[in-house]
Amino acid sequence: MTITNNLLKLGEVKGHRGGRYTLRGMRTADVVDDELIQFEAEGAAPLPPPDQQGYVDNEAALLWYAAFGSGAPVILLHGGLGLSGNWGYQIPALVNAGYRALVIDSRGHGRSTRDVRPFSYEFLGSDVAAVMDALALPRAALVGWSDGASTALILAMQSPERVSGVFYFACNMDPTGVKKFVETPAVARCLQRHVKDFVQLSPTPGEFKEFSL
Repeated sequence: MTITNNLLKLGEVKGHRGGRYTLRGMRTADVVDDELIQFEAEGAAPLPPPDQQGYVDNEAALLWYAAFGSGAPVILLHGGLGLSGNWGYQIPALVNAGYRALVIDSRGHGRSTRDVRPFSYEFLGSDVAAVMDALALPRAALVGWSDGASTALILAMQSPERVSGVFYFACNMDPTGVKKFVETPAVARCLQRHVKDFVQLSPTPGEFKEFSL
């Protein structure tokens, strides 16, 4: 198992033109939304209809998941305060390239529930492993954004036999060098989108403030 910030086991990046990467024939959509104006208003592209979806019960939480396509499994892990719907642009590209793409709403996020215990990356990693067990996936590649990236790296470190590769971005495993947070207009729009999604999908829609602390 190799941990890298390149998408190992998923194919080599072939080229880059006009802001679009090609990954074994995969091309991203031409979406430019640097200030997150469209994201705040509409969110990411809707997820396609899943081939399989449901809940996995693990450690006092019901974890929502969905699977798309067939082939080698790739699990996409969203960032903190987000949800699986943030991967709406990536799922079709992976499926069209011949992969089985899976998303999981982290505990307390999206459609998934949580208990009163605090979050930890080890805890979130155990949730991913539980979903893999429920779906009889002995091994998968992981794609992680922010908290999802940290979760992917922790799971790969703790159970390397379960992880064929990790692509991680916006990852912050060691916060000692982090500058003081400054809320920009783009960050505010992102948070507003997360609030809207939480209210729409969460089993506890009135608890975003408590959830986000």
